[in-house]
Amino acid sequence: MTALWLVEPRIGLARIAVGDILSSLLAVATAYASLPPALGWIFHLCVGILFALLYAGGLVQRLRVSPIARGLTDGVGLFLLSQLAFMPLVGAGVFSRGDPAMLLGSLIGHLTYGGVLGAIYNAPAPAVEAL
Repeated sequence: MTALWLVEPRIGLARIAVGDILSSLLAVATAYASLPPALGWIFHLCVGILFALLYAGGLVQRLRVSPIARGLTDGVGLFLLSQLAFMPLVGAGVFSRGDPAMLLGSLIGHLTYGGVLGAIYNAPAPAVEAL
């Protein structure tokens, strides 16, 4: 997802400065004057790993669809979480205040993350028992 965010401005989508946003948020939360953007990117990577572990531990066993569909469902859920909780937290408003480029960039990023996660974590769907 991070790599995709670095490419998105080159294809006409909004530049999402996650490193800057998260490092600023972390600085406020820890009462530091400022923190380097690299710390924000590292934090984002850690959050991505955490959500991958939650996916592997829970969602993968609950959805009886293909691995890619499970991953895309996870991506949609993370997109909604980011737009309803994270974006207002950093002052960008619910659903990025309707900014189409920001919304599309976020949606594409989260769907890519989920799709890749589903493809990599290709655990078989649980078998449905016959009645």
